Amino acid sequence: MQKISVLLFLAWVCFLFYAGISLFTSGFLLTRLELTNHSSCQEPPGPEPLPLGHRGEPGACWMASRFSRVVLVLIDALRFDFAQPQSSHMPGEPPVSLPFLGKLSSLQRILEIQPHRGRLYRSQVDPPTTTMQRLKALTTGSLPTFIDAGSNFASHAIVEDNLIKQLTSAGRRVVFMGDDTWKDLFPGAFSQAFFFPSFNVRDLHTVDNGILEHLYPTMDSREWDVLIAHFLGVDHCGHKHGPHHPEMAKKLSQMDHVIQGLVERLENDTLLVVAGDHGMTMNGDHGGDSELEVSAALFLYSPTALFPSVPPEEPEVVPQVSLVPTLALLLGLPIPFGNIGEVMTELFSGIKDSQPHTSAMAQASALHLNAQQVSRFLHTYSAATQDLQVKELQRLQSLFSKASADYQRFLQSPQGAEAALQAVIAELQQFLRGARAMCIESWAQFSLVRMAGGATLLAAACFFCLLASQWATSQGFPFHSHRVSVAWGLAGTIIYAGLLATAGLKLDPVVLGAVAAVGSLLPFLWKAWAGWGARRPLAALLPIPGPVLLLLLIRWAAFFSDSFVIAEARATPFLLGSLILLLVAQLHWEGQLLPPKLLAIPRLGPSTPAVPPRHNGMHALGLGVGLLLCTRLAGLFHRCPEETPACHSSPWLSPLASMVGGRAKNLWYGACVGALVALLASVRLWLRRYGNLKSPEPPVLFVRWGLPLMALGIAAYWALASGADEAPPRLRALVAGASVVLPRAVAGLAASGLMLLLWRPVTVLVKAGMGAPRTRTVLTPFLGPPTSQADLDFVAPQIYRHMQEVFRGQLERNNSQGPLTVAAYQLGSVYSAAMVTALTLLAFPLLLLHAERVSLVFLLLFLQSFLLLHLLAAGIPITTPGHQPVFPAIHWHAAFIGFPEGHGSSIWLPAFLVGANTFASHLLFAVGCPLLLLWPFLCESHGPQKRRQTPRNEAETRVRPEEEEEEEPLMEMRLRNAPHHFSAALLQLGLKYLFVLGVQILACALAAFILRRHLMVWKVFAPKFIFEAVGFIVSSVGLLLGIALVMRVDGAVSSWFKQLVLAQQR
Repeated sequence: MQKISVLLFLAWVCFLFYAGISLFTSGFLLTRLELTNHSSCQEPPGPEPLPLGHRGEPGACWMASRFSRVVLVLIDALRFDFAQPQSSHMPGEPPVSLPFLGKLSSLQRILEIQPHRGRLYRSQVDPPTTTMQRLKALTTGSLPTFIDAGSNFASHAIVEDNLIKQLTSAGRRVVFMGDDTWKDLFPGAFSQAFFFPSFNVRDLHTVDNGILEHLYPTMDSREWDVLIAHFLGVDHCGHKHGPHHPEMAKKLSQMDHVIQGLVERLENDTLLVVAGDHGMTMNGDHGGDSELEVSAALFLYSPTALFPSVPPEEPEVVPQVSLVPTLALLLGLPIPFGNIGEVMTELFSGIKDSQPHTSAMAQASALHLNAQQVSRFLHTYSAATQDLQVKELQRLQSLFSKASADYQRFLQSPQGAEAALQAVIAELQQFLRGARAMCIESWAQFSLVRMAGGATLLAAACFFCLLASQWATSQGFPFHSHRVSVAWGLAGTIIYAGLLATAGLKLDPVVLGAVAAVGSLLPFLWKAWAGWGARRPLAALLPIPGPVLLLLLIRWAAFFSDSFVIAEARATPFLLGSLILLLVAQLHWEGQLLPPKLLAIPRLGPSTPAVPPRHNGMHALGLGVGLLLCTRLAGLFHRCPEETPACHSSPWLSPLASMVGGRAKNLWYGACVGALVALLASVRLWLRRYGNLKSPEPPVLFVRWGLPLMALGIAAYWALASGADEAPPRLRALVAGASVVLPRAVAGLAASGLMLLLWRPVTVLVKAGMGAPRTRTVLTPFLGPPTSQADLDFVAPQIYRHMQEVFRGQLERNNSQGPLTVAAYQLGSVYSAAMVTALTLLAFPLLLLHAERVSLVFLLLFLQSFLLLHLLAAGIPITTPGHQPVFPAIHWHAAFIGFPEGHGSSIWLPAFLVGANTFASHLLFAVGCPLLLLWPFLCESHGPQKRRQTPRNEAETRVRPEEEEEEEPLMEMRLRNAPHHFSAALLQLGLKYLFVLGVQILACALAAFILRRHLMVWKVFAPKFIFEAVGFIVSSVGLLLGIALVMRVDGAVSSWFKQLVLAQQR
């Protein structure tokens, strides 16, 4: 069987999984319908007339405007407690001094001196807490769905009705400055705009300083009606340093001066709004729904009296979307059509001297307009789609009808009945809150058919991998029949697409891919059953459950527990440790670390002597203990999920730039560079041990000189990144330039090394001389052209004939009587040397994308992999420490390694860099997966072995006594003697690896399907499914690349023989 068939077969199996993942995702992560309807002054929200006194007034629309101008200061990631005073502490406890407390002193001063002019609220944010979704909520009043979180990389123009559209339609001048995300959300909507790049989380000052350059001059010009300033420094400081760093105190103090300057410039007709779009975790991240992430600050201020009463002791909690209808009515604008927020009634109460009846009447009018708008939206939305719950919708409509009738009845006889007016207000608020709750729950509707179909396809692919992996080593396995199956799948897809086109239905690429997968899988299973099942039952292919499979099933079942998913970072090492102990107890070493029976590959010929014992039970136990120790040490680099407040994340995951103490920073820098040097030295020592470092091939020369240059570049970049803020002003330009050049140089060197490895992957050392050397891997005198197929397949004549041509001139000059002998060293590790070199070249640029101290973890992971290979453990990906299957744990800073100024309009490169950071371990383990097959052969005794020479004839036997000569163990060259078994073993290994990964994504899909109405579905199960799905795709691609590299090495070795045969024919 040609090895290219193995690669194509595995690619087809990966396609089966991809189709199942896509089909399930299309039914699970749905987006809600976005209506394009718009509110207008000409169309009231309901059949009832507008409130009395609001018609015919200047600037009036649905309600008379109270303010003609608004200044909206959006401080990204302004958590609520950032606006609290320094003295804030729990009763009975001493005051807590934190860098972020008490820095917004101007807010507290206003609340104390001018209590009727300002008010601080706790803004309750709806997840996901990413900036783009929060901007949509702050302008439309709607709820972005879960899948919209992916759009944080690429924001698209908002098509729903929103405040910006209403302002421009009313002829208001909107001036914006700050985050360039607004440019994509509202293209061409601003009369004047100053956009600044927003995605570089390492840059704390560019956006804020750019805003301050234009903010006060623009405000003094008065050529605006709405002024929006979106500051990013607080958010970026949280990502880079965390909220407890002194830099956070500096940024908040800067924002305090901004607020104070704005307050001094406000006029009586202007409203100041200071808001945070979301909060941040204790580590400075956001994206999830923890209490700290969904709690943001909201501050309102007017130079004139705005509130009738003094602020309460505890700030009121208001939904973030409530700001949309409130601002719309205060500015005399229609409420956006799709808003589901509730107006903040306190702002419609009038001045402090107004009568209670007048205040209640104003509140009821605003609530009634708000309720009419929401009722109209629900009616229109329910007519366009069936997402909303019918019974709840009917109940809410009945509630609104009653409240509206009571309100109209009160308008006809407004005198007295204060209790009746309060009852109307309570009914309207109940309707608005019930409508919002229904939308939150209903917009999580699923397509059960697609989810079930995707899960079924994933289960079928897993079952197929399990059966095919057991069947692959048999003689009757149909290696090439997948081509026919693919043809059947394509034919079925074409027929299905034709039927849909004939019926006038829309073609869905996801469904077409699923049809192609099913159409190609069923014929193969049918042929397999006809070929195998006719002779023996398919049940005979099922493996007997062992410790590895048993623990895999335990892990599979644990995905249905939200507690396990949350604590997975601690539970997975426990399962790995249990697996190690079981393997050490189960394996019967009998002098060997790796039993040959586990390899499913025959040895090189029946006459090959057994490999002498090397490892005893104590050695195996030592390997297990070492692996447990490495696992325990790697666990020190952990990140705690938000659901475990008692847990404290490791401080070692933060970059060195966030450290304050200079001496501690220097010590950690030395440790990081030491780990980097140790990683480089360990790879070089391994190559030296097996002799591959002596080869003159270009990849080996690159390992000698290129890898040290890469390590030097990484160490230099770490030094610059950790001290960039402390660099003298005259050197900052040089530091900025080096921060761009060094990462790109490291990536360029890694790419060059990989290209050299693909070009010349065989790293051997060849020597020629007269007579037989004492030790050699292959030592064969030239006995004439090959006379049999066995001679052609045997590796020694291939190498000899190649070397004979090279050293023919040397033979003629020496005029020797004896035959020329050629020795080729390091052939026994030629495959593994290429794999280890490739993994090292991949690891260095991936290491650059992580924080400096993660270099220690990379060293531990490489050591873990070495020990796992010796114990023949399954290559289950271990997520790089610092990552959790939640969006706040994503390291966004990786997008700017080598690109500190951003990527322009490109979204693929930053997404690729962040993905490489998140799934680095998946890629490394998958590419190195073939080592599970190759490593057992490396564990043969390294050193010379005695081999008896076979006499050529009977006379020679009498004349010469038995002679013994030394030879190097063949190790991986044994694979060359059985190419069919080699290919079958590669296929079996790939199928088993895909089965392990597929079982995990299947478990996540079933958990999300069964627990789709679980309270934690969007916080735990949905992110876990997304991370596992992307991880499967990355791992499967890495597996194909790793097997392709093995095939490239094998083809390079084979090309020697082909060239030599042609030379013999000439």
